[in-house]
Amino acid sequence: MYNFLFILLFTVALVLTILISICSKKYRRNDLDNIPGPLSFPIVGSVHIIYKINLKNIFAKMDEFCAKYGPIFGMAVFNRKAIMSMDTEMNEKLLASNVHITKHRNYGILHQWLGVGLLMSDGKKWHSRRKIITPTFHFKILEEFLDVFDRQTAIAVQCLSNKANGQTPFDVYPYMSMLTLDIIAESAMGTKVNAQTDKNIPYTQAVKEMTAMMAWRFLRIHIQNEITFTLFYPLKKLRQMKLISIMHKFTRNVIEKRRQELENMLESNEESDVGSKKRMALLDLLLRATIDGQPLSDEDIREEVDTFMFEGHDTTTSALSFTLYLLARHPQVQNKLLAEIRNVYPNEQHQKFTLMNLNELKYMECVIKEVLRLYPSVPIIAREIVEDFKYEHSKLGSGVIPAGTEFMVSLYGMMRNPNRFPDPLEFRPERHQELDSNSSFTFVPFSAGPRNCIGQKFAMYEMKVILVKILHRYELLPMGEDIAPIMNIVMRSDTGMQLGMKERKNENCT
Repeated sequence: MYNFLFILLFTVALVLTILISICSKKYRRNDLDNIPGPLSFPIVGSVHIIYKINLKNIFAKMDEFCAKYGPIFGMAVFNRKAIMSMDTEMNEKLLASNVHITKHRNYGILHQWLGVGLLMSDGKKWHSRRKIITPTFHFKILEEFLDVFDRQTAIAVQCLSNKANGQTPFDVYPYMSMLTLDIIAESAMGTKVNAQTDKNIPYTQAVKEMTAMMAWRFLRIHIQNEITFTLFYPLKKLRQMKLISIMHKFTRNVIEKRRQELENMLESNEESDVGSKKRMALLDLLLRATIDGQPLSDEDIREEVDTFMFEGHDTTTSALSFTLYLLARHPQVQNKLLAEIRNVYPNEQHQKFTLMNLNELKYMECVIKEVLRLYPSVPIIAREIVEDFKYEHSKLGSGVIPAGTEFMVSLYGMMRNPNRFPDPLEFRPERHQELDSNSSFTFVPFSAGPRNCIGQKFAMYEMKVILVKILHRYELLPMGEDIAPIMNIVMRSDTGMQLGMKERKNENCT
C-alpha cells in the first residue's frame, strides 16, 4: 500500500514538473521550427516513435528518418527537445566549438561506473585532466609501447592457432577483447593482467553486459534516472551494482599493484621498464600528478583508470574485430594488404616495429579508416547545449539552437553520406587515398575538435601491429554468420564477428 502511494505521488509530481517545464520553455522551442521532424503531440511529443527504437534497429531508424526529413531532424519528448544531425556542415560547427563541449545528460548514467573523469567532465576539471594525460600519448612514449603491442599480439597469434583449421568459423571478438585488455593494462597502466592466458577474468564480460544495459537505458527516458530505474527494474539495478563492483575491483587491483611496484622501486632506487622516465605509463602520471598543489585522490585516479581501461580496450576491440571480419569477406583487399605488409616487414618475427616503418603501411591505414567509416566504434556523440548555439547554415540559413537542447551527432550516418562518400555501403579502402583533405570534419571516427579522442594515435599503431602479425601468420576466410551491427555505446555485432582462419603456406612460423 505504501509503495503504491509513493509511486502515485512520485508520478503526479513528475507530471506536474514536466508540465511546468514545458510551459516555461514553450517560447524557446519556436527557435527550432525550421528543423523538420516526425509528428509531435502536445505534452508527450514524439514518445510513440522513441519507444519503437531499440538497440538493434536504431541504425535503420536513423536511415529512415534521414531519408524522410533530411540529415538534420528533431524530436520532442515531454519537456525535452533533441536534434539528430548527420550533416557535416552543422556537425563541424558543433564539434569545433570550444564552448559546446558539455556531455549529454544521459552520460550521467555512467557516473557510477566511470565517475567524472576525462570522458565525462567539462570546464576546469576537463582541462586539467586533459593536460595531465596528454603527455602519455606523446610519440616518443608511443614508440616504447610498440614492444608491448608486439609481445602481447604474439600471445594472441598463438591462442588463435587452435581455431586456424580452415574449416570451422568462430567469433574473433573475444580474442581481440582479451588482447586489447592485456595491451592497455601493460602499456597505459604499467601492469600485466594476463587476460589472454587467464580465462577467469570477469572484467571483459562485465564491460560487455554493462554497456548493453547502459545503451538500453539511454533509449528509455523513464529509466534514465537512477530512482525510476530502481523502482521499475529492481533486479536489473542489483545486477548493475554487481557489474560495477566487478569492474571497480579489477581497476582498483590494477592501481594498487602499480602503486606497490612504484613504492618498491623507490625503496630499492631502481626504475622499472614501464616506470622509467623514458616510458612513463598513464597510471604513473596519475599517481604522481598534482592539481593546484594537491595530489589526485584515490577516487580521481580510479575514475580515470576505469575510463581508459574501458575506452582503451573496448573501442579498439570493436575496430579490430570489424576489420578482420571485412578482410575475411574481401580477399582482394586482404591480398593487397598482405603484399604491403610483406614489403615493409619481410620477416616480421625478427624485425623491430618502429613508428617510422609502421607509418609506411599506407594502405593498411586506408583499410582501418574504411572500417571505421562503415562501423565507427562510437557511432553517436551526444552533447548538451548549455548556452544558445547560433549558427549559419547553407541550407537552413541563420538560426539558434536554444540552451537546453540535446544534440546528437551521428558519426555513423555522417560517414555514410553518399554526397561525401560515393557508393557509401561499399568497402573500398582506396577512397581514403582520394578523400578531400580540405575538411577534417568529413571523416571523424575519433570525433574532432577540442574533445577529440586523445588516444587515437595509440589505437592506430596498436591496430597496425596486430594486423601485421595476424595476417603474416593466418589467411582470413569468409565463414560463419554475417554481422548484425548493434548499438551498445561501443558498436558491436549481435551475431559476433565470425570468420575462419588457416595457416599461410611457406611461412616461417614458430
